[in-house]
Amino acid sequence: MEHFSKERTLVMVKPDGVQRSLIGEIIKRYERMGLKLVAMKMLLPTEDHIEKHYTLDPNWMRITGEKTIEGYKKKGQQPPSEDPLEITKVVLANLKKYMTSGPVVAMVWQGAHAVKISRKIVGGTEPLSSDVGTIRGDFVLDSYQMSDMDGRAVRNLIHASGSPEEAENEIKHWFADNEIIGYRLVQEQILYDVNIDGILE
Repeated sequence: MEHFSKERTLVMVKPDGVQRSLIGEIIKRYERMGLKLVAMKMLLPTEDHIEKHYTLDPNWMRITGEKTIEGYKKKGQQPPSEDPLEITKVVLANLKKYMTSGPVVAMVWQGAHAVKISRKIVGGTEPLSSDVGTIRGDFVLDSYQMSDMDGRAVRNLIHASGSPEEAENEIKHWFADNEIIGYRLVQEQILYDVNIDGILE
């Protein structure tokens, strides 16, 4: 089994995060936690690339539709359709418009429990209900209600992979193998060395 310190996750600063000059703040939070940046690039994604990103998991359309319908019903609202795939077509169209509206910054972060740690740093999908201390909880005031009213995707600054398997697929989608750099950080001795050797002279 590979050591926990080798786990990787995809993190992407979305167009609203770039426009609000939060790239440095987001990177700082990941670095402060102890994760290691092993790849990064800024690009303007195409609609096709975004659609492939969201549909890497063949079940994404169904699951997203079901969650969206459930969300409407929890709020006592009638969903626009009872068909999860119909609902997700609208969600995907809004996501493509949002994610291609400007440049994004795609990154690969590596470290112990990278996926779960990353999700913890980012917060819940909806900024309004995200905890204070998370990126979305601290820097965004958007909500599902407002995005539904406006007929657009919720603006939540950042994407983070949901599982190690999802992360591997997403990393391959955004980065070639030769764009990911293997290197050592001095702090890794403190984070992972069993005996914390080599500090005292």
